[in-house]
Amino acid sequence: MLQKVVRSTIIDAPIERVWAVLRDFNSHDQWHDTVESSRIEGSERSDQVGCVRSFTLRDGNRIREQLLTLSDTEHKSTYCIVEATLPLQRYVATVTLKPVTDGQRTFWHWESTFSTPPGRERELREMVAQGVYETGFENLRRHLRQGGDLQAPGRAAGAMPAALAVPTRRVAVERYGGPEELRPQDGEAAAPRAGEVRIRQRAIGVNFIDVYLRRGWIPSALPLVPGMEAAGSVLDVGPQVSGLLPGDRVAYLGPVPGAYCDVRCVPAEWVLRLPAAIEDEVAAALLLKGVTADYLLRDLARVQRGTRILVHAAAGGVGLLVCAWARRLGAVVLGTVSSEEKARVAREHGCEHVIVTRDYRFADAVQRACGGADVVIDGLGDAARDENLAALARRGHWISLGQASGPLAPLPADALVAKSLSFSRPVVFDYVATNEQLAERAQRVWSALSDGTLKPPPIERHSLNAAAQAHARLESRATIGALVLLP
Repeated sequence: MLQKVVRSTIIDAPIERVWAVLRDFNSHDQWHDTVESSRIEGSERSDQVGCVRSFTLRDGNRIREQLLTLSDTEHKSTYCIVEATLPLQRYVATVTLKPVTDGQRTFWHWESTFSTPPGRERELREMVAQGVYETGFENLRRHLRQGGDLQAPGRAAGAMPAALAVPTRRVAVERYGGPEELRPQDGEAAAPRAGEVRIRQRAIGVNFIDVYLRRGWIPSALPLVPGMEAAGSVLDVGPQVSGLLPGDRVAYLGPVPGAYCDVRCVPAEWVLRLPAAIEDEVAAALLLKGVTADYLLRDLARVQRGTRILVHAAAGGVGLLVCAWARRLGAVVLGTVSSEEKARVAREHGCEHVIVTRDYRFADAVQRACGGADVVIDGLGDAARDENLAALARRGHWISLGQASGPLAPLPADALVAKSLSFSRPVVFDYVATNEQLAERAQRVWSALSDGTLKPPPIERHSLNAAAQAHARLESRATIGALVLLP
């Protein structure tokens, strides 16, 4: 015979804050007194439907539970027991939150059904009702009063009193130089000011612009924290911020560095809510690079069927996206890479003609393959200068996107006039100057991932403290795809 336990209560906190804790399927060892320790199996996200949490109770019992449903719009989740040393059979529980009229309190409804061995119905029903639900209500009230929902890195988080700063770990550059100048530091992330959002970051994108900043090729005040993009969850928001709530999964992209940290305040204009299908690491790896691919192909190259496009570093983070997207648009895609392994990956992502070269010689191969490129997308810099000019077809367009081999010397007009060439030096932030522009371009990237036009590139992961190693890898030309830092 199935037993049913139903309990409800009012929590003196806004629904966003309560939900930010409860939606984290692995948070209960932080706030529920009966739980000794807990982990999510298989390194899955703790808000991923289907994930399994394995935990130990303080009385020694062990339980494995699976998250069955999770709805951020209904503030509702359902889970079941997969395996337990307790004799709770066919156990299914549902947590539902609703806002109280005043908006500052939350109605919490918790119910479950299960069967028990004969003769133990009352004992186990009372254990669930009192030991799990009623105790859980009181424990969470205490947890929220103490601000504990904001203390554990990587946990879901809710609102915080505006006056409080939180500790943060960051990586900074005290003087320009090599990767060894990237050094971890402890600091604080102040409360968000008007128009700002404070974010607990879970993945940080690594881009060549970070290298340029570290070297001093883009002059900046020192000390400097590099990084232009990251993904995570909203901790809290400042005045005059709308459309973002504590607990929201977000990513951001902005023109001011500072992302190499685990907690950061940024302008709300930089921030986008993430679709459920886009994981944090994918967002951090692809937002800047995907938006870059979008404006390159859509605004500058104006790629259409038959456009001949040459992509340097075709196995890099931007290169793989540009190759795949351009090929879907019907372009003839050529690319340069530095190894046969990278050539294989570039082909898998739509690069039709791959040129393997480590000495920046490629123009003859381009002319033989297609008669010259209509568009060159160049992140190599000065070492590829003369070869780019030779590889272009008449009326071709050279897009200088970066300077991995060194700053590009000024290009005299006479270098262009022989073939009526054009030259541009775009900066991504001018193409996402408003939140609406950023959201529109990002949505095209997410849609391209969804329909198979793009597939996530390989992602190389490094800890935040190992940022120096990530930069060394990036500059060695040994990496394929994107790099991210994990706080």
